[in-house]
This record gives sequence, structure tokens and C-alpha cells, in this order.
Amino acid sequence: MVGGGPGAFIGGVHRMAARLDDRWELVAGAFSRDADRARAAASELHVAPDRAYADFRAMARAEAARPDGIDAAAVVTPNASHHAIARAFLDAGVHVVCEKPMATTLADALDLVRAARDGGRVFVLTHNYTGYPMVRQARAMVAAGEIGAVRVVQVEYPQDWLATRLEDTGNQQAAWRVDPAQAGPAGSLGDLGTHAHNLAEFVTGLRLEAVCADLSAFVPGRALDDNAQALLRFRGGARGALWSSQVSPGNENALRLRVYGEKAGLEWSQEHPNQLRFGPLGEAPRTLARGAGGLRPEAAAATRIPAGHPEGYLEAFAQLYRDAAELVAARMEGRSPDPLASQAPTAEDGARGVRFLEAAVESSRRGAWVEAALDP
Repeated sequence: MVGGGPGAFIGGVHRMAARLDDRWELVAGAFSRDADRARAAASELHVAPDRAYADFRAMARAEAARPDGIDAAAVVTPNASHHAIARAFLDAGVHVVCEKPMATTLADALDLVRAARDGGRVFVLTHNYTGYPMVRQARAMVAAGEIGAVRVVQVEYPQDWLATRLEDTGNQQAAWRVDPAQAGPAGSLGDLGTHAHNLAEFVTGLRLEAVCADLSAFVPGRALDDNAQALLRFRGGARGALWSSQVSPGNENALRLRVYGEKAGLEWSQEHPNQLRFGPLGEAPRTLARGAGGLRPEAAAATRIPAGHPEGYLEAFAQLYRDAAELVAARMEGRSPDPLASQAPTAEDGARGVRFLEAAVESSRRGAWVEAALDP
């Protein structure tokens, strides 16, 4: 793991997710650029002293040279450092699991796509909401034609935790997210909007064609957006809208997706993740439940416990680590991976996400529609 040291929320999430299915073991890390903090974090996490690093490049070189070196590196640092870290491990022949967004520029994102392809390395991007069983159920239903051709896609991701200047209170998580040097060119759009964009494409199978966005910084003094609204045009004619916000009181983590086709509609909410609302045209809507009979294999494969026992955020995150483990093991063993593991977001998905961010920022600046299509 690179990053994820003391005070880092997402590092702990990655560690719990990686261990949930007993497919991964944490054996090395560059948890801090400060050598003392790096060693202290390693000790706390039961990582051997000789595998605690203060520099990710040194870690990549040393681990690649060890006969028992790491199989994959988890990159859990702020956005601006993702490219350099991921590239160092790909160049060393190490598979990568990376936080989103994959990079802060399209050029860097495409560079990682090429590096992963040329080196034959697995690259999994942790858009963790794609790991929920009922999200995978929705994706399978759309692919099977159960809602007909998709017409409308509505996706939103509002939070309220940055409705005041939390970054002035010493909160590390707030401080880097509002800093362009660490977060990149987008604030709420980069933190939340990329998840919303990815979820819309993941479930529908559609690819974004163009975007018309309006980015706002409502809290005085902020350099990056804390609210973003965008109209979306998808290839094939579907239309959509996306809203991400960190300044919407009363919302904690209210990611929500609605997809409407010619024959039916689907609705999923992250705060009630075990249910999927299915509304066939002319019939009473019904609720599909995680763990119940009759679900598609894609949902069943992502389900760990019986119906009635809620699964949530950590299990969905763990699903991507389980997928990554299967993909890496298949490469190491020279076999084809389980097809159900091939749903994990890839470097190509990450590049499309970065293109979406760049197009939305440009659109807001110009006040016009901007092409967002990308075939990396």
C-alpha cells in the first residue's frame, strides 16, 4: 500500500476490504513520506520493518527485486500523485489497485492505460459502488434488455460535510480535497461526480458523448467546485443529468441512480443498497432484494450473507478486491479469469472518468456543450 497512513480514512477502508475475503495480505507499504511516521504506521499494521518505505519508488524497486515481493500495489494517496505512483509499480511489473480519479489529466490517464496494456498488468480502479450486488443486478438486467433501450439516466451524489470551511479546522480529509495542487482541477465533481459518472456508465453500458456543466464554489474562498450540475448526452441517443454536491444539508452519502428505458425503469440508492426498484411500464413497481431467489448470477456472485442480513459499503469495496485477486491469480496461473470478476472498473474506465472531468470543467468555463467521448 502507498499512502493510507495515520489519519487517512480511505487507507483503512482498503485494508479492511482487501482482507474480507482472505485473498490478500498486507506485507509492505510506503504509508508516509516521513520515515519515522512510515515505520510507526508499518509497526501498527504488522508490516515487517524492512518492508516499510518512505518513498514509493524505492518500494517499487525493492519489492520487484524480492523473490517474495508484492503481487499488487494499492494506491490510496490524494489524486495528484496517483499517476506517478501507479506508473512506478506498473514499470516494475506490479499489478495496481488505484483510488479514483485515476489521474488529474487525460494525458496521465492515457499513459497509465498504455502502461498497463503494454506490461500485461491488471489495473483495477476502486469505483467501489460497482461492487454492490444490486448494482450488478441492475447492470445485468439492462444488458439483458429487461428495460428496453435506455432513454433517460439520472444520477446524483449529494453530501453536506463541506457546507462550511471545514478545511480551516485542521481536517486533513477536507484540506486536500479543496486544494487544486492535490485534488486536481475539480472538487466535488472529482470526488463524487466521478463515482456518479462511472455508476451511470457501468449500469447502462452506455458511453458519454458530450456534457454541458455548471460548476460552483458556494463556500467563499474555495478554489474548486463544491457543487456541480451537468446535462449528459450518451452515444445512441440517451440523455441524462448528473448532480454532485458537498454543500447540501441533510445529505450524508446520498448516491442515487435512476435509469429509464422503453419498457421499464430501475432505481437504486446507496443508503438503501440491498434493494433495487424495478418498474415495468403499465405494471405496479416491485422491489428486488439482495439475497433473494431469482436474481442474476452477477448479483449472486457478489453476495456473501443470507437475505435479511444487510450488506453495505465495506462488502461492496471488498468485491473489487476479490475481483482483483481473481484477475491477478489468473494472470499468474496462465488461465482465463472467472468472467464475473471482469466487471471491476479498469484503467480504460478511469481514463473515461478523467475525460468526463476535463470536459465538464471546460464546459462550465465556456458555458457550452463540450465533447466528452473517449475510446482509450
